[in-house]
Amino acid sequence: MNYRRIGRYGMKVSEIALGSWLTYGGSYGQEQADACVKKAYDLGINYFDTADVYGGGQTYPGAAEEVLAKSLESFSRSSYVLATKTFWPVGEGPNDRGLSRKHIMEQCNASLKRLNTDYVDIFYCHRYDPETPIDEVMRALDDLVHQGKVLYAGVSEWSATQILDGQNTANRFNLSPIAIDQPAYNMLNRYIEQEVMSICAREGLGIAVFSPLAEGVLTGKYKTGQELPKGSRAADPTVGHFVEHYLTEESLDKVERISKIALENNVTTAQLALAWILHHQEISCVITGASRPEQVEENVKAVDIALDEATMKAIDEVLTK
Repeated sequence: MNYRRIGRYGMKVSEIALGSWLTYGGSYGQEQADACVKKAYDLGINYFDTADVYGGGQTYPGAAEEVLAKSLESFSRSSYVLATKTFWPVGEGPNDRGLSRKHIMEQCNASLKRLNTDYVDIFYCHRYDPETPIDEVMRALDDLVHQGKVLYAGVSEWSATQILDGQNTANRFNLSPIAIDQPAYNMLNRYIEQEVMSICAREGLGIAVFSPLAEGVLTGKYKTGQELPKGSRAADPTVGHFVEHYLTEESLDKVERISKIALENNVTTAQLALAWILHHQEISCVITGASRPEQVEENVKAVDIALDEATMKAIDEVLTK
């Protein structure tokens, strides 16, 4: 395993991380989570990512956190990086959502209890909250840092302008800054290249990307004109909507051509997609999901794939056409 710093900060994370979105606490139980987490840890993965709404959503907030906590309990707390998030509704009340000081404080404490830990390494604002003043958000995060409950503040899917607003507010009031951003990024979704990536680099933020395989589309298992594979995420009525926007003829054609490049390089399509992301030095790590330990093992192989200039050019020609 290789490790990278989160932006300008000292903490290092494994290039491949293990996340729990749409997996643990929901579609997959404790036994599968235990197997995947153990395999990840044994392979050198030190960053484990979750959120208060993963697994159970508003009906059972914290489901994934509880499962992940049990999977990690046999490992030394100082040996891994643990991240969680808040923003999305965790109840029916008017204050059970967003980034008010009340919600941030209450959900951080609730997450710590569910995760059975005194602190999380990264606490993300899961989205931007237009209803809460940015100084309220940054002050709440700063207080959590000073209380020792959070080591680094992060954001997820904030625009470049929103990130700058947070950083400028932190600078103005001498508060703890945003240290890391968690956006979606993959071969089929490259919006962060327009502004977010350069802003994060300039401001010293790390970038931990999610959905690196476009919800499984970049494994090559979905084909134009063919039925959705049985048991696939796209075929699951509860989570299929996360995948459908990738299942266009144009995207599937690109994946088919990317698969040919992968074959020429003796790697899987998924491994090539992960290695392509890691080729970008602005990226701190890639958050992957897994339902089986074999998937973790296959994903980790991407850290050893070096893409030469010719291969990157060939990929770029496919993606920009």
